[in-house]
Amino acid sequence: MSLTSAATLATLDRTGPRRITDLAAVEGVTQPAMTALVRVMEESGLVERRGDASDKRVTLVCLTGAGASYVRTRRQAGVHAFERLIGELTGDEVEALVAALPALEHLAELESQDREGPKQ
Repeated sequence: MSLTSAATLATLDRTGPRRITDLAAVEGVTQPAMTALVRVMEESGLVERRGDASDKRVTLVCLTGAGASYVRTRRQAGVHAFERLIGELTGDEVEALVAALPALEHLAELESQDREGPKQ
């Protein structure tokens, strides 16, 4: 799976259903590229398109159960990889990581706000 596909699934998991135009902007690709990507992920059973109840002209891209499961599995694999690597650090290095956590959390918040773009 491409990084853009994985990032798109993670965005949908984090923010809920989105328009293709919104996904394209958040992921930094063109709308035609995102349309093609969504079609492939749809064929794989990871996402589905649904109508927007508030605007019948709009179609939203939503995670399926399989898509949500894929995102959870990838995240868990990342957690396990970091657990293993952190286990190889010295005590001082672990303390430095712990001290850096507030700054890292702030960076994650800033990145999340940036990726979500303007509120609708």
